[in-house]
Amino acid sequence: MQVTHNSAVLRFVTVSVFGLLLLGCEPNNESITVSQPEDPTLCSFKTDVCAKTVADVEIQLSLNPWQAPSEKPLTMFVTTSKSVTDLKVKLQGRDMFMGVIPVNLAQTDKTHYQGEFVYGSCSSGYMVWSAIVSFTIDDKELFTTFDFLADNPG
Repeated sequence: MQVTHNSAVLRFVTVSVFGLLLLGCEPNNESITVSQPEDPTLCSFKTDVCAKTVADVEIQLSLNPWQAPSEKPLTMFVTTSKSVTDLKVKLQGRDMFMGVIPVNLAQTDKTHYQGEFVYGSCSSGYMVWSAIVSFTIDDKELFTTFDFLADNPG
């Protein structure tokens, strides 16, 4: 068997690649914590309600539990500063499609609503949901969006 220059080079490259792969598989003893920077545009239900104003109507939204855990029942509370009609809420992923989840709201008085829902978990560990609130006032349909972090560690 004759060894040519090309087969010797190929053998060297193969051994080098396997060696690099083995070096990359060394156990890492350092604990690495990956954290997302805090996004000031997201609602923080831990400290207060989240509020937006549309056409002189303030809409306040809050969740219980405030951490917004995935795959657990959540209660949403919506309060309006004025009486509105046809108030609806639907949830959808802000940055990734996770379907559209309607929140079945019950009106508890002229300006207070509440409803329960459950959403799925995201494998990335960082899932922002958008609660799209729509309502009618003076024969105009209006809406606003509240973005919040699922599985919020606080």
